[in-house]
Amino acid sequence: MRVEVKNLWFGYNSTPVLKNISIEASPGKVTVIIGPNGAGKSTLLKCIAGLLKPSGRVLLNGKEFRREHISRLISYIPQDHSIGVVLTVFETVLLGRINFLSWRINKRDLEIVMRVLRELRIEGLASRYISELSGGQRQMVFIAQALAREPKVLLMDEPVSNLDIRHQLEILNLIKKVTKDNTMTTILVLHDLNLAARYADELIVLRKGEVYNRGNPNSVLTEDMIRDVYGVHAKVGNDGGVPQVTPLKPLANGERLMEWERTEKVNTWLQAAHLSTLCGKDNSRKKANTRL
Repeated sequence: MRVEVKNLWFGYNSTPVLKNISIEASPGKVTVIIGPNGAGKSTLLKCIAGLLKPSGRVLLNGKEFRREHISRLISYIPQDHSIGVVLTVFETVLLGRINFLSWRINKRDLEIVMRVLRELRIEGLASRYISELSGGQRQMVFIAQALAREPKVLLMDEPVSNLDIRHQLEILNLIKKVTKDNTMTTILVLHDLNLAARYADELIVLRKGEVYNRGNPNSVLTEDMIRDVYGVHAKVGNDGGVPQVTPLKPLANGERLMEWERTEKVNTWLQAAHLSTLCGKDNSRKKANTRL
Protein backbone atom coordinates (compact mmCIF):
# COMPACT_ATOMS: atom_id res chain seq x y z
CA MET A 1 0.00 0.00 0.00
CA ARG A 2 1.58 3.23 -1.18
CA VAL A 3 1.83 6.06 1.35
CA GLU A 4 1.79 9.66 0.14
CA VAL A 5 2.11 12.75 2.31
CA LYS A 6 1.24 15.98 0.53
CA ASN A 7 1.85 19.53 1.77
CA LEU A 8 1.56 18.50 5.41
CA TRP A 9 1.82 21.09 8.18
CA PHE A 10 1.55 20.51 11.92
CA GLY A 11 2.36 22.40 15.09
CA TYR A 12 1.90 22.33 18.85
CA ASN A 13 0.41 25.47 20.45
CA SER A 14 0.95 27.56 17.31
CA THR A 15 4.58 26.46 17.11
CA PRO A 16 5.20 24.82 13.72
CA VAL A 17 6.84 21.40 13.96
CA LEU A 18 6.33 20.12 10.40
CA LYS A 19 6.41 22.51 7.46
CA ASN A 20 5.08 21.62 4.02
CA ILE A 21 6.14 17.95 4.12
CA SER A 22 5.67 16.00 0.89
CA ILE A 23 7.05 12.44 0.81
CA GLU A 24 6.21 9.01 -0.59
CA ALA A 25 6.87 5.45 0.59
CA SER A 26 6.43 2.46 -1.70
CA PRO A 27 5.26 -1.13 -1.07
CA GLY A 28 7.98 -3.72 -0.62
CA LYS A 29 10.52 -1.11 0.47
CA VAL A 30 11.88 0.15 3.78
CA THR A 31 11.87 3.93 4.06
CA VAL A 32 13.93 5.35 6.91
CA ILE A 33 13.49 8.85 8.33
CA ILE A 34 16.62 10.35 9.87
CA GLY A 35 17.47 13.73 11.37
CA PRO A 36 18.60 15.32 14.65
CA ASN A 37 16.52 15.50 17.81
CA GLY A 38 13.56 17.84 17.44
CA ALA A 39 13.45 17.62 13.64
CA GLY A 40 9.86 16.29 13.67
CA LYS A 41 10.46 12.61 12.90
CA SER A 42 8.18 11.14 15.57
CA THR A 43 5.51 13.75 14.91
CA LEU A 44 5.50 12.86 11.22
CA LEU A 45 4.94 9.16 12.02
CA LYS A 46 2.03 10.07 14.32
CA CYS A 47 0.47 12.17 11.54
CA ILE A 48 0.73 9.26 9.10
CA ALA A 49 -0.72 6.88 11.71
CA GLY A 50 -3.76 9.14 12.15
CA LEU A 51 -2.95 9.98 15.77
CA LEU A 52 -2.59 13.70 15.04
CA LYS A 53 -4.63 15.97 12.80
CA PRO A 54 -2.34 17.97 10.51
CA SER A 55 -3.28 20.17 7.62
CA GLY A 56 -2.43 18.66 4.27
CA ARG A 57 -3.15 15.14 3.06
CA VAL A 58 -2.08 11.61 3.97
CA LEU A 59 -3.07 9.15 1.23
CA LEU A 60 -3.02 5.35 1.22
CA ASN A 61 -3.08 4.05 -2.35
CA GLY A 62 -4.29 7.48 -3.41
CA LYS A 63 -7.20 7.64 -0.94
CA GLU A 64 -7.85 9.33 2.38
CA PHE A 65 -9.19 7.12 5.17
CA ARG A 66 -10.98 7.75 8.44
CA ARG A 67 -9.01 7.11 11.60
CA GLU A 68 -11.00 3.96 12.48
CA HIS A 69 -10.18 2.47 9.09
CA ILE A 70 -6.52 3.47 9.29
CA SER A 71 -6.07 1.31 12.40
CA ARG A 72 -6.91 -1.78 10.33
CA LEU A 73 -4.30 -0.93 7.72
CA ILE A 74 -1.44 0.52 9.76
CA SER A 75 0.58 -0.84 12.67
CA TYR A 76 2.37 1.89 14.62
CA ILE A 77 5.01 1.28 17.29
CA PRO A 78 5.95 4.40 19.32
CA GLN A 79 9.25 4.99 21.09
CA ASP A 80 7.84 4.43 24.55
CA HIS A 81 5.41 1.72 25.57
CA SER A 82 3.31 1.65 28.70
CA ILE A 83 0.93 -1.14 29.59
CA GLY A 84 -1.28 -0.77 32.64
CA VAL A 85 -2.69 -4.29 32.83
CA VAL A 86 -1.18 -7.63 33.78
CA LEU A 87 -0.78 -9.63 30.57
CA THR A 88 1.43 -12.43 29.38
CA VAL A 89 3.58 -12.06 26.29
CA PHE A 90 1.19 -14.28 24.33
CA GLU A 91 -1.84 -12.19 25.36
CA THR A 92 -0.02 -8.95 24.51
CA VAL A 93 0.85 -10.15 21.02
CA LEU A 94 -2.69 -11.48 20.54
CA LEU A 95 -3.98 -7.94 21.19
CA GLY A 96 -2.40 -7.05 17.86
CA ARG A 97 -5.25 -9.05 16.31
CA ILE A 98 -7.91 -7.07 18.20
CA ASN A 99 -9.47 -5.68 15.02
CA PHE A 100 -10.03 -9.22 13.79
CA LEU A 101 -11.08 -10.94 17.03
CA SER A 102 -14.64 -12.02 17.75
CA TRP A 103 -16.08 -13.33 21.01
CA ARG A 104 -14.20 -16.55 20.35
CA ILE A 105 -10.55 -16.61 19.34
CA ASN A 106 -10.15 -18.68 16.21
CA LYS A 107 -7.36 -21.07 15.29
CA ARG A 108 -5.85 -18.75 12.66
CA ASP A 109 -5.30 -15.93 15.19
CA LEU A 110 -3.48 -18.31 17.52
CA GLU A 111 -1.35 -19.66 14.67
CA ILE A 112 -0.37 -16.15 13.58
CA VAL A 113 0.69 -15.20 17.11
CA MET A 114 2.82 -18.34 17.52
CA ARG A 115 4.40 -17.88 14.08
CA VAL A 116 5.43 -14.31 14.87
CA LEU A 117 6.81 -15.32 18.28
CA ARG A 118 8.90 -18.04 16.61
CA GLU A 119 10.15 -15.67 13.90
CA LEU A 120 11.36 -13.29 16.60
CA ARG A 121 12.73 -16.21 18.65
CA ILE A 122 10.78 -15.20 21.73
CA GLU A 123 8.34 -18.14 21.88
CA GLY A 124 10.04 -19.12 25.15
CA LEU A 125 8.67 -15.93 26.70
CA ALA A 126 5.05 -16.64 25.72
CA SER A 127 3.81 -17.48 29.22
CA ARG A 128 5.80 -14.79 31.04
CA TYR A 129 4.28 -11.51 32.17
CA ILE A 130 5.31 -8.29 30.43
CA SER A 131 6.28 -6.77 33.78
CA GLU A 132 8.93 -9.46 34.22
CA LEU A 133 10.79 -8.63 31.01
CA SER A 134 13.76 -6.37 30.34
CA GLY A 135 13.30 -3.24 28.23
CA GLY A 136 14.79 -4.97 25.19
CA GLN A 137 12.54 -8.01 25.60
CA ARG A 138 9.46 -5.80 25.90
CA GLN A 139 10.50 -4.02 22.71
CA MET A 140 10.61 -7.38 20.91
CA VAL A 141 7.13 -8.21 22.20
CA PHE A 142 5.62 -4.97 20.91
CA ILE A 143 7.27 -5.52 17.53
CA ALA A 144 5.66 -8.98 17.51
CA GLN A 145 2.31 -7.39 18.35
CA ALA A 146 2.62 -5.05 15.36
CA LEU A 147 3.55 -7.86 12.98
CA ALA A 148 0.71 -10.07 14.25
CA ARG A 149 -1.74 -7.53 12.86
CA GLU A 150 -0.42 -8.30 9.35
CA PRO A 151 -0.54 -4.62 8.41
CA LYS A 152 -0.35 -3.08 4.96
CA VAL A 153 1.78 -0.27 6.41
CA LEU A 154 4.25 -0.63 9.28
CA LEU A 155 5.39 2.50 11.17
CA MET A 156 8.13 2.08 13.77
CA ASP A 157 9.72 4.82 15.87
CA GLU A 158 13.22 3.78 16.97
CA PRO A 159 12.35 0.05 16.97
CA VAL A 160 15.83 -1.14 17.98
CA SER A 161 16.82 1.57 20.46
CA ASN A 162 16.71 -0.77 23.49
CA LEU A 163 18.25 -3.80 21.83
CA ASP A 164 21.80 -5.11 21.85
CA ILE A 165 23.69 -5.16 18.55
CA ARG A 166 22.79 -8.77 17.69
CA HIS A 167 19.08 -8.22 18.24
CA GLN A 168 19.24 -4.94 16.33
CA LEU A 169 20.52 -6.79 13.28
CA GLU A 170 18.08 -9.69 13.69
CA ILE A 171 15.07 -7.39 14.02
CA LEU A 172 16.04 -5.18 11.08
CA ASN A 173 16.77 -8.24 8.93
CA LEU A 174 13.33 -9.59 9.80
CA ILE A 175 11.63 -6.26 9.09
CA LYS A 176 13.39 -6.09 5.72
CA LYS A 177 12.33 -9.66 4.87
CA VAL A 178 8.71 -9.25 6.00
CA THR A 179 8.44 -5.98 4.10
CA LYS A 180 9.61 -7.59 0.87
CA ASP A 181 7.77 -10.91 1.26
CA ASN A 182 4.42 -9.25 2.07
CA THR A 183 4.85 -6.22 -0.24
CA MET A 184 4.34 -4.11 2.86
CA THR A 185 5.18 -0.42 3.14
CA THR A 186 7.53 0.12 6.06
CA ILE A 187 8.60 3.48 7.46
CA LEU A 188 11.14 3.55 10.29
CA VAL A 189 12.69 6.32 12.35
CA LEU A 190 16.32 5.55 13.17
CA HIS A 191 19.08 7.56 14.83
CA ASP A 192 21.91 5.21 13.90
CA LEU A 193 23.05 6.41 10.49
CA ASN A 194 24.96 3.22 9.74
CA LEU A 195 21.93 1.03 10.41
CA ALA A 196 19.84 3.41 8.31
CA ALA A 197 22.35 3.15 5.47
CA ARG A 198 22.37 -0.65 5.60
CA TYR A 199 18.63 -1.30 5.78
CA ALA A 200 16.96 1.62 4.00
CA ASP A 201 15.80 1.42 0.41
CA GLU A 202 15.16 5.15 0.67
CA LEU A 203 16.23 7.76 3.20
CA ILE A 204 14.31 10.91 4.12
CA VAL A 205 16.27 13.59 5.99
CA LEU A 206 14.34 16.02 8.18
CA ARG A 207 15.85 19.23 9.49
CA LYS A 208 13.89 21.78 11.52
CA GLY A 209 10.57 20.31 10.42
CA GLU A 210 11.35 20.32 6.70
CA VAL A 211 12.55 17.75 4.19
CA TYR A 212 16.23 18.46 3.65
CA ASN A 213 16.84 15.64 1.19
CA ARG A 214 15.59 12.22 0.13
CA GLY A 215 16.85 9.37 -2.03
CA ASN A 216 18.93 6.22 -1.81
CA PRO A 217 21.51 5.99 1.01
CA ASN A 218 24.50 6.55 -1.29
CA SER A 219 23.13 9.82 -2.61
CA VAL A 220 21.83 11.12 0.73
CA LEU A 221 24.48 10.16 3.29
CA THR A 222 27.21 12.63 2.44
CA GLU A 223 29.70 14.54 4.56
CA ASP A 224 28.03 17.81 3.55
CA MET A 225 24.61 16.56 4.69
CA ILE A 226 25.94 15.40 8.06
CA ARG A 227 27.65 18.76 8.58
CA ASP A 228 24.58 20.77 7.54
CA VAL A 229 21.95 18.72 9.38
CA TYR A 230 23.76 17.36 12.44
CA GLY A 231 26.48 19.97 12.89
CA VAL A 232 29.16 17.28 12.86
CA HIS A 233 32.31 16.69 10.86
CA ALA A 234 32.24 13.10 9.62
CA LYS A 235 33.98 10.78 7.20
CA VAL A 236 31.73 8.80 4.87
CA GLY A 237 33.34 5.69 3.43
CA ASN A 238 31.95 2.67 1.62
CA ASP A 239 31.50 -0.88 2.88
CA GLY A 240 30.51 -3.18 0.03
CA GLY A 241 28.35 -0.52 -1.59
CA VAL A 242 26.85 0.66 1.70
CA PRO A 243 27.82 4.09 3.11
CA GLN A 244 29.75 3.92 6.37
CA VAL A 245 29.67 7.00 8.60
CA THR A 246 32.46 7.77 11.05
CA PRO A 247 31.73 10.86 13.20
CA LEU A 248 34.85 12.94 13.84
CA LYS A 249 33.96 16.03 15.88
CA PRO A 250 31.14 18.56 16.33
CA LEU A 251 31.32 21.83 14.47
CA ALA A 252 32.70 24.66 16.56
CA ASN A 253 30.29 27.48 17.44
CA GLY A 254 31.88 29.78 14.87
CA GLU A 255 31.56 27.15 12.16
CA ARG A 256 27.90 26.56 13.02
CA LEU A 257 27.21 30.30 12.82
CA MET A 258 28.89 30.49 9.40
CA GLU A 259 26.90 27.44 8.27
CA TRP A 260 23.66 29.03 9.47
CA GLU A 261 24.46 32.27 7.65
CA ARG A 262 25.31 30.36 4.46
CA THR A 263 22.03 28.43 4.67
CA GLU A 264 20.05 31.60 5.25
CA LYS A 265 21.66 33.24 2.21
CA VAL A 266 20.82 30.23 0.05
CA ASN A 267 17.22 30.21 1.31
CA THR A 268 16.90 33.95 0.65
CA TRP A 269 18.28 33.48 -2.85
CA LEU A 270 15.88 30.60 -3.57
CA GLN A 271 12.89 32.58 -2.29
CA ALA A 272 13.90 35.56 -4.44
CA ALA A 273 14.32 33.32 -7.48
CA HIS A 274 10.92 31.76 -6.84
CA LEU A 275 9.27 35.20 -6.54
CA SER A 276 11.04 36.35 -9.68
CA THR A 277 9.72 33.34 -11.57
CA LEU A 278 6.18 34.01 -10.35
CA CYS A 279 6.43 37.67 -11.30
CA GLY A 280 7.73 36.69 -14.72
CA LYS A 281 4.73 34.41 -15.24
CA ASP A 282 2.34 37.14 -14.15
CA ASN A 283 3.94 39.63 -16.55
CA SER A 284 3.71 37.12 -19.38
CA ARG A 285 0.00 36.62 -18.68
CA LYS A 286 -0.55 40.39 -18.62
CA LYS A 287 1.21 40.81 -21.98
CA ALA A 288 -0.81 37.96 -23.44
CA ASN A 289 -4.05 39.50 -22.16
CA THR A 290 -3.01 42.87 -23.61
CA ARG A 291 -2.44 41.33 -27.05
CA LEU A 292 -5.84 39.63 -26.84
